[in-house]
Amino acid sequence: MNRMLMKKGSILKSVFGVVFIYMLVKPLVDQDKYSAVTPDEDKSIGLDDKDLIEQPLHDVILPRFSEITDVKQKKTQFFNFLRPAIQKENARIAQLREDIESLSLKFDQTRTLSTAETKLINHLIKQYKIKNISTNEEKLAALLNRIDIVPTPLVLVQAANESAWGTSRFARIGLNFFGIWCFKEGCGMVPKGRDVGLRHEVAAFSSVENSVKHYLHNINTNHAYHVFRIIREQLHEQNQPLTAEILATGLLPYSERGTDYVLEISEMIRHNQKYFQ
Repeated sequence: MNRMLMKKGSILKSVFGVVFIYMLVKPLVDQDKYSAVTPDEDKSIGLDDKDLIEQPLHDVILPRFSEITDVKQKKTQFFNFLRPAIQKENARIAQLREDIESLSLKFDQTRTLSTAETKLINHLIKQYKIKNISTNEEKLAALLNRIDIVPTPLVLVQAANESAWGTSRFARIGLNFFGIWCFKEGCGMVPKGRDVGLRHEVAAFSSVENSVKHYLHNINTNHAYHVFRIIREQLHEQNQPLTAEILATGLLPYSERGTDYVLEISEMIRHNQKYFQ
């Protein structure tokens, strides 16, 4: 028992060391694509005011989360609604990671790859936005750093936080449960509080699956989450589970609120444990 506590303590010490350095060197790195929506912006629109009602940009029938008054029922329905898409995409990523692990093991043993295997690796290198590496060994290591799951509880609480439990304008109209921005005109919804001169929009998706897939891909590719991926890699190296609370410390750049945001997400993970089973 003491040995396990010491091991977890070592991981936490390493995690907080990395996060502390990151806060000093680059506290606001690459917030553009994954900054949270301004707090409480467009979180609720009066359903009785017909002038304010927008037509959804999708064909998905959403539960009426805003009409559920019982907190436990709302949480249960929200998590049950999103969980299948998260688990499905995480399973796809996990299988792909397993394939890359097998290729890495083969390469370690034979130092060779087939033409098809090389083609697959190069395709994934491009897909996962990996640059400035040339050897197969480096490519495989970089892919294993990026092709990995994000624990379902962490995804669920971020979705709950960013979408006000599915009641925000962006969740209802664009299936955007994660505060994801886009930068082409017409790519999504214009925030009502957007400052003059800014051009970003809040992305809209055609399905919950696409929304979740986009979120996970950005966590796995955006430079802003380099620390998140380092923490995840260290957990693997020490044969520890990918714990949502530990990985949450790598999400400082997700919101302009920084440390306060991470603390809030961590608190939500702890308070909603019974809903993750």
